This record gives sequence, structure tokens and C-alpha cells, in this order.
Amino acid sequence: MQTERLSDDEAGIARAALLLRAGRLVAFATETVYGLGADATNTLAVASLFAAKGRPLLNPLISHYASAEAAFADVIASPLAERLAERFWPGPLTLVLPRRSVCRAVPLVSARLPTLAVRVPAPPAARALLAAAGVPVAAPSANPSGRVSPTTAEHVLAEFSGRIAAVLDAGPATIGLESTVLDLTGSSPVLLRPGGLTAEALAAVTGRFGAPRADGVPRAPGMLASHYAPRLPLRLDALTVAPGEALLAFGPALPGARLAFSLSERADLAEAASRLFAGLRFLDAEGSRLQLARIAVMSIPPHGLGQAIRDRLARAAAPRAAVAATPEEKLAGPAG
Repeated sequence: MQTERLSDDEAGIARAALLLRAGRLVAFATETVYGLGADATNTLAVASLFAAKGRPLLNPLISHYASAEAAFADVIASPLAERLAERFWPGPLTLVLPRRSVCRAVPLVSARLPTLAVRVPAPPAARALLAAAGVPVAAPSANPSGRVSPTTAEHVLAEFSGRIAAVLDAGPATIGLESTVLDLTGSSPVLLRPGGLTAEALAAVTGRFGAPRADGVPRAPGMLASHYAPRLPLRLDALTVAPGEALLAFGPALPGARLAFSLSERADLAEAASRLFAGLRFLDAEGSRLQLARIAVMSIPPHGLGQAIRDRLARAAAPRAAVAATPEEKLAGPAG
């Protein structure tokens, strides 16, 4: 299969929508990262999405819609959900809500839970694609499960060229972190995943957050312990750089690194968020080429977008047993 690289113009959007309606996989840019899209009403298309990513079937997907009205046709929206949609959609917020008895998204999308994660992305090209497709589009990040999320079309093609139908290229994602996920199915809103919308901005509308359920069932993407992981291991909150380490810097860089990538020399969290996944990809590739042992990561403050950045780094640094191998790695077998 040859993967088409489509422009985000009228013709490209029409072609991408046609492929989605035909049950094919199409990557497209949101404001957060590039998503790998499948028709959420088509069980075979959704199953092929799980297979392409090597994603566990228990890990729910987010369904993307062109408008809040379209999203709320598939879920039961509370008054709080409607207020949040009015305030933050289109934008980097995903809401987990009860599925309607008649819901277009097939049960596989939500891992057969009675809920559905929905959002309306901000970029006009993304919403034009969703409107043209005429169906909800399930779209996790366009990377093998557990690996570093993509923020450019080039990142997608590096992983999936020849394995998906098309990439709709709209340039780099502007935020660079996945959406914030809020569960509204209980008595209090629960922040399941920090992301491109800060917890502080959400709390101004919702008030205090409730505690997550302790049953261990993932109710949204990005909740597995090991996720967003480069192949080189990470050492967090580094105060020095050891021999054999690359450096992911925030603010003035630590001395002594043979290889470094700055998230933001001026310690700006928005800039750091937009560069996080690109930085991890760069250090992973170059560090591996230079035979470095790991990546040292300078400390990120825990407020604002820093909460989401720290969440991604903590999951990237977690033990790798849960990180799925790519199809090529599976064929190659264990190293050594």
C-alpha cells in the first residue's frame, strides 16, 4: 500500500473523507497531535485501527466530531458538559459521558464500556474533514501504541508509511500534547488525563475534581502506566548530566551533555509542550545513533501545562513491559 500525503485544501479534505467512509485509516492534524482516524461507526475499520497501532482492546478511543451538537447526539450531556462545551469547544478537551441507547460509535470504540469519550478539535481543516466524512471519527495518536506521539506528518509517515491509506498534512500541531480528558459520569468531575487544556482553566468552570475510581479499568486513552515512550530510557528531574546521557533541557541547559534538545530556553511551558514529543523523538534517534544509554530530563514545574508535560514524562519513564512492539520489532524477535 502506498500512503497518500494529502494537502489540507478542499481536494485533500474530500479525498481523506472518502477514504474514511470506505473504512480506511487516515491520519490528520488536530491542535494537540496527529490522530490516526477510522470511521467510528464501522467495527472493521476500528478493529484495523487497534491492529495498526498494536493497541490493547481494553484501551478506549476518543471519537472526534465536527460540532458539539454532533457529539451530543451520541452521548447524554449533563448541564455541566454543555457549559464546558460552550466554553472550551472547539479545543483540546475530551469529555467522557454516558453513551446514548442509540449511539453511532460502535462498542469497540469505548472498549465496550457504557461511556464514550468525545471531543471537537479546533483546527478548521480537522473539522472540515469530520463534516465531510459525516461520521464520528475515532482517532488516537498516530503512533504505535505506547510510543512517542506525532506532531508532524513526517512523524506519522516514519511510523506508518505503507501501512495506512493517507496523511492529511496540515503542518505541525500547535499545542503538542494530547487533549485533557474529563470524566463526567459520576457525582463529581474527574480529571482522567491532564493535557492541552490546563486543570486550572477547567476548575474555574467545574470547581474541585473528584477522585478517580480505583477499579483499574482505563476509561480514557493515555491512562496506561507506560506510554509515550522513546526507546531510550528516561531519568527524570535531573540535576546533572552523566556520561552517556542525552539531555532534554528546560530553561538554561545543564553543562556536559554530548547531545541536548531544549524544550524552551526561556522556560515557557507552552513552548515546552509544543516541542516535547519532537524533542523525545530527536534525542531517541540521535542518542541511539551515538550509542548513548539514556535521556536525562530536567525538572518541569507542576503548574499549568507543566502538569501534563510531567504526566507524559512519567509515563515515558515507566517500566517498558506494557509498551507494544512495532510490527517490525515483533518480526525481528528479541534483541541479543
